[in-house]
Amino acid sequence: MARIDELLKLLVDRGGSDLHLSTSYRPCIRIDGEMHFLKEYPVLAHEENKAVIYEITPERNREEFEACFDTDFAYELNDYGRFRVNVFMDQRGIGSVLRQIPSQIPTLEQLNMPEAIRKFCFLSKGLVIITGPTGSGKSTTLAAMIDLINRTRKEHIITIEDPIEFLHRSKGCLINQREVHAHTHSFASSLRAALREDPDIVLVGEMRDLETIEMAIETAETGHLVFGTLHTNTAATTVDRAIDKFPTNRQNQIRTMLADTLCGIVAQTLCKKKNGGRIAATEILVVTPAIAANIREGKTHQIPSAMQTGKSFGMQMFNDSLLQYTLDGIITPHEAYLKAIEKDMLQQKLHEAGIELDLTLMDVFIPGDENALDHDPEIAAIYQDIRDALAHDPNDLPALQNLVLLMSAHSNPKARNAAEALKVATKLVEKSKTPSALTYIALAAAQAENERFSQAIDTLKLAIKAAKNERRKDAVDECEEHLALYRQNKPLRL
Repeated sequence: MARIDELLKLLVDRGGSDLHLSTSYRPCIRIDGEMHFLKEYPVLAHEENKAVIYEITPERNREEFEACFDTDFAYELNDYGRFRVNVFMDQRGIGSVLRQIPSQIPTLEQLNMPEAIRKFCFLSKGLVIITGPTGSGKSTTLAAMIDLINRTRKEHIITIEDPIEFLHRSKGCLINQREVHAHTHSFASSLRAALREDPDIVLVGEMRDLETIEMAIETAETGHLVFGTLHTNTAATTVDRAIDKFPTNRQNQIRTMLADTLCGIVAQTLCKKKNGGRIAATEILVVTPAIAANIREGKTHQIPSAMQTGKSFGMQMFNDSLLQYTLDGIITPHEAYLKAIEKDMLQQKLHEAGIELDLTLMDVFIPGDENALDHDPEIAAIYQDIRDALAHDPNDLPALQNLVLLMSAHSNPKARNAAEALKVATKLVEKSKTPSALTYIALAAAQAENERFSQAIDTLKLAIKAAKNERRKDAVDECEEHLALYRQNKPLRL
């Protein structure tokens, strides 16, 4: 058994999506979009990390890594599924990210995808683009769409991937999955060959360069249904990104080709759900004759307004999706605000729905020298956990208290920031109708770190009173210990 298998099993058992192995850090897993260092494992040195990664790296990929300093491949672990692996170099040494690929392909209904996306699966020809940032669930959405086609149609599907992720078993369709570098030299060359392989539907894992985009458009133009992905944030910018890949003297021609072949664009991003897990917020562009004319005439700036009035065609903007999830209680208003692209507009929609956002603590910082934290990954991880909690809910009381105590009293000076601690602690007290003992203890620690010892003593007296009201003898005892320090003009150290 490879040494990395233990970590991959832990990743799956904890419901994580990605395992990160970076030199000079402990192993780290992403759960519901948040990074968590595995404190039970030691920090990885370069040679040790390289040995762990190389144990599962195919020889061809080792050679590619040695030549180019990054490589991609897939790794399969019995009973735990497949993993997409990227190996890379950074300033500390070798690193890798292993993303879990579920063995069961989810349905579009399970992914909570709108009906308009389902309709794209029943097109006979044209180009459909799924877009979004890295880690936004594009591959999962495409897999669900291909699976729907596989269950409901009798077609020939060719997928071109780097590497192959979800494994499709032929149901109603014949499916051939090709992996770049293993079964073909490139996306573009495989697309060119696909035209001679009698396909009905072609999936292009990534439209990453001019030649691949051009071949995808030409394949759609010849009467095939083509699905592809791009790394863009919105539906409208996807059109511009595709056209801008081409030289100026060819852009008019590409606009015309795209206007004739593009059927739809789905832009998506993952949001953290209130009760754990993630859900995709989507923006959907359905290409109507009016939108095709906008593309052909270079008036892509008019597409967003056309989308806002195109709900009857199944179109929706990101803010519509985020607002509905908020109103349904699936995500918090602050999560919606964080993931929104047009934040002011979303805030206005929330206000109209009777939801007010308090953003005063969403940009709370962290210590003065962020670069210094690079040398202490554990402190950086603690701060990241607090950032994530406050991003999800700026009024998270325990997170705010922990933030103040960390910036006021951590034994490592790199973690402290006296001025910011006092600023946050003051806001924390202002936000509390009846401050708790712990809130007062945090404020006193910040005051002491700023050498305001007399104020810290007065604040602790309030903390003792609150602790007695709360019947918390442990908090009273803690206050007495802190008082002894502050009376000697000594700050708290944890």
